[in-house]
Amino acid sequence: MIWKPNVTVAAIIEKDGKYLLVEEEPEAGSGLFLNQPAGHLDPGESIMQGAIRETLEETAYTFVPEYLLGIYQWHSQRVDTTYLRFAFGGRAASHDLERVLDHGILRADWFGLDEIHHMIHRHRSPLVMQCIQDHIAGKRYPLELLTYYES
Repeated sequence: MIWKPNVTVAAIIEKDGKYLLVEEEPEAGSGLFLNQPAGHLDPGESIMQGAIRETLEETAYTFVPEYLLGIYQWHSQRVDTTYLRFAFGGRAASHDLERVLDHGILRADWFGLDEIHHMIHRHRSPLVMQCIQDHIAGKRYPLELLTYYES
């Protein structure tokens, strides 16, 4: 058997000291969690395209990636799954107020650091806070680190 991590993408978007997060219920009855706009990479799309798509689907904001914030590996004991997360920093260019959000997403909103810290028990994973801390610390890597080839 070949082991493969689940590749995910995330958008870290800060505006006026607040971060764009989603409130989600990934599976019925699993509880409400907070996360960055994030999700699994779809077949045939680049890592950056995945972050743009997931942000639009989960928040109705058009995401413009400006840098790679980091690459994170996390093993969830709860589901016995390893995730490899590519997190991008950038800005929200526009908002489609008519767009219906992805299944399982209850809302997308802007949260201040105090609110985020206060709700740490509701974070989908430890990567939520780690990405925010890395953003605050000024971690920035050029998008040119990633190369996408189509067959």
